[in-house]
Amino acid sequence: MQPFTYQRANNVKEAAAAVAANREARFISGGTNLLDLMKLEIERPTHLLDISRLPLDSIEETPEGGLRVGAQVRNSDLAADPRVRSRYPVLSQALLAGASGQIRNKASTAGNLLQRTRCFYFYDRNMPCNKREPGTGCAALEGFNRIHAVLGASEACIAVHPSDMAVAMAALNAEVETTLPDGTIRTMPIGDLHRLPGATPHVETALGHGEMITAVILPPAPPGRQLYRKVRDRASYAFALVSVATVIEKSGDRIRSARIAIGGVAPKPWRPLEAEYVLAGAAAADSAFTEAAESALAGAVGRGGNDFKIPLAKRTLRQTLAAAVEGA
Repeated sequence: MQPFTYQRANNVKEAAAAVAANREARFISGGTNLLDLMKLEIERPTHLLDISRLPLDSIEETPEGGLRVGAQVRNSDLAADPRVRSRYPVLSQALLAGASGQIRNKASTAGNLLQRTRCFYFYDRNMPCNKREPGTGCAALEGFNRIHAVLGASEACIAVHPSDMAVAMAALNAEVETTLPDGTIRTMPIGDLHRLPGATPHVETALGHGEMITAVILPPAPPGRQLYRKVRDRASYAFALVSVATVIEKSGDRIRSARIAIGGVAPKPWRPLEAEYVLAGAAAADSAFTEAAESALAGAVGRGGNDFKIPLAKRTLRQTLAAAVEGA
């Protein structure tokens, strides 16, 4: 690990300004991802600014009837909050599926959103990786790419985003609140936070350097049934091969509305809006679920080792939709 200096932040504005002033500075909170990356010398910050003790660890009601989740709320606390469990069960389910209890006790809301990919080649400094070192190439294209993306990828990068929480928040239409280095507050849809790789896979989010996530805003709980399903290689402590978060509202024997987000298949939580359009107003039947699944994966491209993800994602989406409709 490279030498670095450490500082504890006193307030949000000063923290954002301090990191913005140093290109090699990073925010640190729980450190469940950053410290691993530093030990492997993938991340080499010269200065760490500890934001873990800033007063951003509360979950508050909003005037609109939603929840404002502070950036420092621990994943375990968010999953266990009675309001989240009753009004946003898909989020609680995703968090509980996301990691071990020990990690959930340390990981923060903002840190979970900003965790970096678990691509094998990103973690191996002996292999080329455009995300780690722009312009060196993507070893996963012709390598062991079983866990990699089938949607939204590019010839420069096929890594996936690992967060379960972000998938559920995408289905809930959450918003991300940030503070810029000059103290300005801005809010963006969570779907705009993560960027697709294109030709610049090292630019992973829409945040500027020093811009700090302060909260996630959950809108009022949507009507209907919420459900999260995760398919992984083992039942504990494994990232998703495919995951699905869905919110289904029924009217009689027809689907009134549907929201879908898919994880494990793209560089960001994937919202297949075409599949949502297919389901809106459709009969709650297997044929509609199949059509929606085909629509959601219509543009999928396998790279050999991950070809299986395409039929797996279709089956997982169909089964999750069917289970959600049955309980709606």
